[in-house]
Amino acid sequence: MSAPSPAPKLPVSLAANPRLSSWVKLTGEGRVAISPGKVEIGQGIVTALAQIAADELDVDISRIEMIRASTATSPNEGVTSGSLSIQQSGRALRHACAEVRQRFITAASERLGVDASLLDIDDGTISGPGNVRTSYWELADDVSLDCNASADAIAKSVDRRGLAGHSIQRVDIPDKVFARPRFIHDLALPGLLHGRVLRPDVSGAKLSALDETAARAVSGLVAIVRDGGFAGVVADSEAAAEAALKALRKGATWSGGEPLPDEDDLASFLKSQPVETTVIDSRTAAVTRTFARTLRRQYTRPYIAHASIAPSCAMARWDGDRVHVWTHSQGVYLLRADLAIVLALPAENIVVEHMEGAGCYGHNAADDVALDAVLLAKAAGGRPVRVQWSRHDEMSHAPFGAAMAIEIEADLDADNEIIGWRHAIWSNGHAARPGRATHPALLAATEIANPYPRMVSTNPPAANGGGGDRNSVPLYDLPAWTIMSHRLLTMPVRTSALRTLGAQGNVFAIESLVDEIAALRGEDPVEFRLRHLRDERARDVIRAAARRAKWKPQKQGGIGHGVAFARYKNMGAYCAAIAEIEGTDDICVRRLTLAVDVGEAINPDGVINQIEGGAIQATSWVLKERVRFDRTHITSTSWTNYPVLTFSEVPAVDIEIIQRPEIEPVGAGEAAHGPVTAAIANAVHDCLGVRVRDLPITRDRIIAAMELAS
Repeated sequence: MSAPSPAPKLPVSLAANPRLSSWVKLTGEGRVAISPGKVEIGQGIVTALAQIAADELDVDISRIEMIRASTATSPNEGVTSGSLSIQQSGRALRHACAEVRQRFITAASERLGVDASLLDIDDGTISGPGNVRTSYWELADDVSLDCNASADAIAKSVDRRGLAGHSIQRVDIPDKVFARPRFIHDLALPGLLHGRVLRPDVSGAKLSALDETAARAVSGLVAIVRDGGFAGVVADSEAAAEAALKALRKGATWSGGEPLPDEDDLASFLKSQPVETTVIDSRTAAVTRTFARTLRRQYTRPYIAHASIAPSCAMARWDGDRVHVWTHSQGVYLLRADLAIVLALPAENIVVEHMEGAGCYGHNAADDVALDAVLLAKAAGGRPVRVQWSRHDEMSHAPFGAAMAIEIEADLDADNEIIGWRHAIWSNGHAARPGRATHPALLAATEIANPYPRMVSTNPPAANGGGGDRNSVPLYDLPAWTIMSHRLLTMPVRTSALRTLGAQGNVFAIESLVDEIAALRGEDPVEFRLRHLRDERARDVIRAAARRAKWKPQKQGGIGHGVAFARYKNMGAYCAAIAEIEGTDDICVRRLTLAVDVGEAINPDGVINQIEGGAIQATSWVLKERVRFDRTHITSTSWTNYPVLTFSEVPAVDIEIIQRPEIEPVGAGEAAHGPVTAAIANAVHDCLGVRVRDLPITRDRIIAAMELAS
């Protein structure tokens, strides 16, 4: 007798927010409001989620109105991160809309006197035999969505979906093209005032004295706000706010400071600090084999800035003991939780509303500037206050992606086959987002008169993909391994979530050494990888990228080609990359060819955009990006000393999607970074004959690698 099927379960986000009306509302004039808890940060999820909703409800996508996330009305889906939006919000929305559709079918059956199985829906109109018809909007008063979702709802089969799998025009683009204020930087609330915050240039310095005389003489000044070490100005224009801040800075006296590490020897710094050590995974060989030698390699990446196109911005307005915040935070509920702690207010007194910001994937200063705006708005007499950080602020005080040192030891037998593998990571934690600890993670919370300690970054659990250890467990079929993570318990340079967390560094290290071992064996690196992979989806993306790039092109002087592969978090999207680089002068990435498998690609054009954007961002990280500092302060505070890839340096990017509509979708946003990083590094070796194991791969690093190899 077969075991009974397990009881159906709600998708995770829907189980946490089961009220149907929090996801779907029918509005006047034949519209449907869809309210996910995830936010648009340029990745195109509002379009893909609109496609899912329109498919399940059988309405034209033009009827769908996507509502920005707000703690006042939206489901609480935590934070938009980890390439989980389609996976979490998409599944929840598909299920919720399927149930809404079924509820309306049932109501139409009762009203029309027609069996539900004989009814069809076309663009919200429900019709049956004899030309009887009604609609969602006619039935709206009869169908209450103020109820919890049922686990029994059944979504449409793949073959009945009309929009999923098709490239629909992005719904957020028209506003941006026609300059309607979709970005928070462009929103002008009535009576708007402007704020700026005073912060030190020296890392860790404290405000010990402040002469306000000169600042108070600035025309247009509304207020000077001082709360312990937190100080700022409110003025009637941005120009006045800047002038007042400049005057206030001249009257500031700072004390103390914290030494920063040697930026040219980050590996030694990371390995010398107190750490929390965790065994991430281990495997023991079934058969003991004799090893002939051990390869020991160290790989590093520097601190990396978010380098958002627009610096962080927020607005806040007080009404008695209630406050409304407009922010481009990726987690409005988490930000609200930290604001409630700092302000000693019930969370219900705070509304945090999302607006899009011009660029960020990860934890930049969006949450910090929100608290800045809230604190300054206390002095604004009920008027809203807008705070925008400067480029200098953003590059000095926002969290960075953590530096990493990775050591791998590979035991090889006499045929240079891998028989043992040890992987160790030294890094700060990769997550210090708001709302996840007993004390707030916001910068100003460490500066006020009763300050909170600065949070030392932690790592998400392995079940959520890990942090510094993300993608550190090989996907290759190796007989034995030990993977260890050493998380620093000190944090002189503020770190938190940056796109991919530790995956970029770990994939760079693993795929570089795999390539080196393939070369030792004289084996084609594509064939070597295929031989060590059992997962057919993994093999398929490698084959597809190789076929598309016509691997391996004929050798040309000054040109190199490299390949790399990863599955993001070892449970998300599969991605293989082949890089073509030119190395006659500086390294120039000429072409990137990628293949990706995200399961069902809801919007293929959106997937391509995400993979292409990730590939270009990774190229910038590999060739250019590095937070610079001396022993007292961050020095890379402008585009001049923190260069990013320019338009003329962007490689041609060619992408193939392996569409698998029968498999639940996963996100694409962070899948390309690790493979592209390693593919470029491997192409450098193919071109120049040296392996650069320290990012970024600059001319100086290449020369140093050549000297080491000679």
